Amino acid sequence: MIDAALERFGRIDTLINNAGIFSPGPFEKYTEQNYKDVLATNLNGFLFITQKAIEVMLKQANGHVVQITTTRACQLQHSCAAGVDNQRRPDRGLAIEYASRGIRVNAVAPGAIKTSPYALETHEAVGMPHPLKRMGEPEDIAQAILYLEDASFVTGEILHVDGDKIAGH
Repeated sequence: MIDAALERFGRIDTLINNAGIFSPGPFEKYTEQNYKDVLATNLNGFLFITQKAIEVMLKQANGHVVQITTTRACQLQHSCAAGVDNQRRPDRGLAIEYASRGIRVNAVAPGAIKTSPYALETHEAVGMPHPLKRMGEPEDIAQAILYLEDASFVTGEILHVDGDKIAGH
């Protein structure tokens, strides 16, 4: 993917890590295969693509990594999946390590957004517990990414786009 981007555009300005899976269910029923699948996608995917992108960004002395995570990872429920997902969030150490070399690392943590796995008929019910009384739109996530892209003095941050879910509502 990195080689294809370089061939087409000649540089990599921003990497948006948006691949991730979640295996719901009680901790005691979490299988070895669930664990392997989550690790392969959420950790290995992030690690290897980010390493390659940062190599290019270091040569350019400029770049931005945006990790799409989840508000769920910042809450105490869903212990096993959230524990794994916590590894997907940008490490402040990673942001600090590369900040002086022109690379910023941030994250967007969506709440319930009108995408899969939410069927259309569930949107109203899923949105009602939020103080805003609705689910988020995919455009809300895009706007958050664009904000971070333009916010050159922001690194190592997690921007929650979750209708106040992180506040415990």
